[in-house]
Amino acid sequence: MKKALLSFVALACISGTASAGDIKLGGYVGKRIDDCITTRVVGQDVDHITQPFTHKNDTASWQTEFWGKWVQGAIASYRYNHDKALYDKIKKSVDQIISTQQPDGYIGNYAPEYHLAQWDVWGRKYTALGLLSWYNLTGDKKALEAASKLIDHLMTEVGPGHADIAKVGNYHGMAASSVLEPVIYLYKATGNQKYLDFANYIVAQWETPDGAKLISKALEGVDVASRFPHPDDWFSPENGQKAYEMMSCYVGLLELYKLTGNPTYLDVIEKTVNNIVENEINIAGSGSAFECWYHGKDFQTIPTYHTMETCVTFTWMQICDKLLELTGNPFYADQIEKTLYNALMASLKDDASQIAKYSPIEGHRFEGEEQCGLHINCCNANGPRGFALIPDFAMKTGANSINLNYYGDMTATADLDGNTVRISQTSDYPATDKTQITVDPAKEKEFSLNLRMPLWSTDTKVTVNGEPVAKPCPGSYLTLNRKWKKGDKIEIAFDMPVKVTEQNNMQAITRGPLVFARDSRFGDGFVDESAVVASENGIVEDARIVSPDGSFAWQTIEIPVTVGANLEGTDADRHVKFCDFASAGNSWATDVRYRVWIPKTLNIKLKRNY
Repeated sequence: MKKALLSFVALACISGTASAGDIKLGGYVGKRIDDCITTRVVGQDVDHITQPFTHKNDTASWQTEFWGKWVQGAIASYRYNHDKALYDKIKKSVDQIISTQQPDGYIGNYAPEYHLAQWDVWGRKYTALGLLSWYNLTGDKKALEAASKLIDHLMTEVGPGHADIAKVGNYHGMAASSVLEPVIYLYKATGNQKYLDFANYIVAQWETPDGAKLISKALEGVDVASRFPHPDDWFSPENGQKAYEMMSCYVGLLELYKLTGNPTYLDVIEKTVNNIVENEINIAGSGSAFECWYHGKDFQTIPTYHTMETCVTFTWMQICDKLLELTGNPFYADQIEKTLYNALMASLKDDASQIAKYSPIEGHRFEGEEQCGLHINCCNANGPRGFALIPDFAMKTGANSINLNYYGDMTATADLDGNTVRISQTSDYPATDKTQITVDPAKEKEFSLNLRMPLWSTDTKVTVNGEPVAKPCPGSYLTLNRKWKKGDKIEIAFDMPVKVTEQNNMQAITRGPLVFARDSRFGDGFVDESAVVASENGIVEDARIVSPDGSFAWQTIEIPVTVGANLEGTDADRHVKFCDFASAGNSWATDVRYRVWIPKTLNIKLKRNY
C-alpha cells in the first residue's frame, strides 16, 4: 500500500515547479523561523568557525563542515528576510574563507600528509557548497573561482590515476562521494566538461567492490538498514547504513539526473526514499539511531539511544523538497509537513538558543556536545537550513500554475508570465481545521492553482467564493483552473479528528499533521503510567481541544483515558493532557519528562488483546 502511495497523484501532478517569489510566514511557524534566524544564524560567532581554516594541522576532525553548513542556512535565511546586516555578515565570512585558499586550490585544515583522511573531503564539500551558494546569490566571480580551484585540486588527489573515492574516509566512501552535489553545481555554473566527467566517475565508483552500492542495492530493493553487515566498528569505513551521508549522496545523484535525464537515477532515488518512508520514518517524521538507519519504524515504541539526529531530519526534508520540485508529487509534501511540525520544530529549544542534536520520542531534550574543540556541533550548524527550507517548500510555481503546499498564516507572490499574483492565507492551522486563501492577481488571469490535499484528511471541503467544488482526493493536488481576479477567496475545511495509533501494545495521539505527547509539566499524573485511550475505530471522539493558555505548550488536547492497572481507583477514568511534540520538553530541563508512545494496559477480558 505504501509503495502505491508514492506514485499516486490524483487530479494534478505538476512537474518542473520552482520556488515562489517573496514569501512571509506568520503564526507559530513563522515565529520559530524568525527565532532561529535571529538566535542561531545571526547570533553565530562566524569568526570562530572560520578560524580553523587558517591552520593546516588537523588529522581526523570535521571542523571545516561548520562554516559550509552555517553559510548555506544564512544565505537561505537572507533570501527569506533580506536582512542587510545578515548579508554583510555572510560576505565577510566568504571573504575570510577565500583568503585561506592555498595556491594549489586547497581550502581546509588538514595537514598535507593527512589529505583525504577521515572528514577532509566532506569538509571540502561543504566549503564548495557555501562558496557556490554565495555565487548563486550574488554572482561573485571570486567565489566561483575559489570553488573551481577547490574542486580542481581535489581532482588531483581523487579520481582516475589517483585515490579511489570509494576508499576515502568512512562509510564506504559515502561521506567523501557526497561531494557529487557541488561538483554538479560547478558544472552547471561553468559548463566545463571535466566536472561532469568527475561526477560520472564518483557515481561509477559506488558500484565497485569497496563502494556503497547506492545504485544496485536500491534497484534490488534492499532496505537502507540492511545494505551491509552490522559493523564491528560503528563510525568506520565498514558502516554502510549512515543515514545523513547516504541521503547526501542521493541529493547529488538527483542533481545529476536533472542534467542527464538517466531514468535509472530517478528510479533509484525514489525507491530509496520510499524504502525510508516504509521502514525508517517514525511518527514524528524523522529517523535514525546513532545516526544510522535501523528499521526504526518497527522499533519506534522502544526507547533507543541517540534517535532522530537533526542533520538527518534536515537532509530528509531536503531530498523530499527536491523531489517535490522535480516531480510535483504531493507525497513528498506530506512527508515534509509531518517532519517540519514535529521532528524539526522539536529540535529548537523554546528560547531558540540551541538546536538539539537528537530529539528522542520520550525522555527529555538536551544540548548536544561541542564538537572538534569548537563551541558548536553539526546540528546547531545544519538545523537552521531546515527552518529556512520551509518557505521554499510552502509554494512553488510551474508553467502558468501555482502549487500551494503549506497551510497557515502566510503571504507570497508568484510571477506568472509577467503577471504578479499574490497569495495570502489567514489561518491558525493546524491548531484549527480551516484556512482561508485570498488570490490577488495584478490583472485578471487564467491559471491553475493546485492545492495540496493532505493524505491524512479524508473528507476535505473546499469552496471558491462560497461555491463548493468537487470533493478532492486525499494525497493529491486539487486543481482549480479558472480566470482569477482580485479578491477571489478559497476556504478549506480539513477533516482533522483526534486519532489514536497503536503499535506493539503502545498508543500515540495525532491530529492532522501533529503528533502529541504527555508532559510532566501538566502535573496530571505519571507520564510513564499505562493507560487505555477511549476511542472508536481509531477516533478519539471525546477529545477536547484546549485554548492556548500562555503555558509552555503551543497546542494542548485533553484525552479521555483509563489510567493505570487499578480499575477500582476513583480516578481511573479521566482526561489527561497531551501537548504537541514540538512543545514537549521544550525547556530542556532535566526534571521535565515527556513521552509520545503510551503503554496500553492489558485487558484479558477482551478477545485477542494479547
